Amino acid sequence: MPRRPRPRVAFVTLGCPKNEVDSDRMAASLTGAFDLVADIDAADAVVLNTCAFIREATEESIAVILDVVGEWKSANAARRLVVTGCLPSRYGSDLSDSMPEVDAFVPVLEEGRLAEVLADVLDVSVPTTTLPAARLAPGPSAYLQISDGCHRSCTFCVIPSIRGDYKSRPADEILAEARALVAGGARELILIGQDTSSWGRDLHGQPVLAALVQALARVKGLAWLRLMYVQPGEITPELLEVMAASPVVCRYLDMPLQHASRDVLRRMGRRGDASEYARLIGVVRDLLPGVALRTTLIAGFPGESREDSKRLLDFVRKTRLDYVGVFPYSPEEGTPAAVMPDQVPKRTRIARAQRLRDTADEIGFERVAALVGSTLEVLVEGVDEEGTTVGRHRGQAPEIDGIVLLDTPCAVGAIVNAEITGSLGYDLIGEVR
Repeated sequence: MPRRPRPRVAFVTLGCPKNEVDSDRMAASLTGAFDLVADIDAADAVVLNTCAFIREATEESIAVILDVVGEWKSANAARRLVVTGCLPSRYGSDLSDSMPEVDAFVPVLEEGRLAEVLADVLDVSVPTTTLPAARLAPGPSAYLQISDGCHRSCTFCVIPSIRGDYKSRPADEILAEARALVAGGARELILIGQDTSSWGRDLHGQPVLAALVQALARVKGLAWLRLMYVQPGEITPELLEVMAASPVVCRYLDMPLQHASRDVLRRMGRRGDASEYARLIGVVRDLLPGVALRTTLIAGFPGESREDSKRLLDFVRKTRLDYVGVFPYSPEEGTPAAVMPDQVPKRTRIARAQRLRDTADEIGFERVAALVGSTLEVLVEGVDEEGTTVGRHRGQAPEIDGIVLLDTPCAVGAIVNAEITGSLGYDLIGEVR
């Protein structure tokens, strides 16, 4: 009797890098029981990993679900759709009532059950394993999640309700995954979490990110190590010293400031203010010459006055950060900020965000253009739609900070020296040397 073919599963991932890591882990957990395919048209089941951090992300997740149901699933009644991630974590059983076409909803904290859920909806028997399979390196760079959840109480954020309390991954587990990813071809590892700077607080009684970074920088074969989501109040002298001493750690720092007005930051449930942040940025630049700095800012938070908005704009002009992600405030159901008095009208929020974004882009373009004439290390990632070789230098994180367009075909994963000859917005043009 011929052996029944294994069910084929495709993943569609929405949202942030943390979701990409979750999808990688879930895909790895299916190894040996299901065949993973890239094309959903070849799949028996689609796992849609959703984002619901803000209203726009929730709306996108719902739209993709309806597209999959309306086109892919309706074309074959035997196909199955499983929705995972933040959307089911945030809205729970309400989704089953409103979207009966979805075969199963799996919240973040239950994603370890995915193989069991798929077997159930596909009505198949699959072998089970007690040991999770290792993640596979998706390319020359890979995200390495060091924590999940959050212990902070930012009044605008739903993450603690979706992902739970802050939980650090043990160091030996992180290092083992790092070695496996590097052995699988990753040249760059990018540290992520809801708050990487608090790593170790629940394991050692205090944040000890510097020690973890130092250990990771020693992983054999690792070329670049990048830090994301580092809260400004946790950028310690020890961390900066480790970054300055190691040639592996990229001189790049992503620190979500959110605002610069003290009053707005207090309503957000956050510390700091414009002068404190400016001093910190000065210290970072002194200790890490050439560092690339990224932040995120929210415009139009409840109670934000014209003076608060101007203060934030002046702060951006003064600090001249390399990359600034700007978002108009989004009132999220279930958060304290959504019911605060003095809500800023939506049109005003959008206008303030656009003005802030235009200013940040003008500065960012100037800082990128200042790299013309220098020679930079570039990690080759592949080719674009026009066949041009593309990569990134140490001051560019994947997907958000621009790329380097190279004049010569190069092997994916190679690190080459490129003389920068031009700039296009946040992108650079380089000649391989």
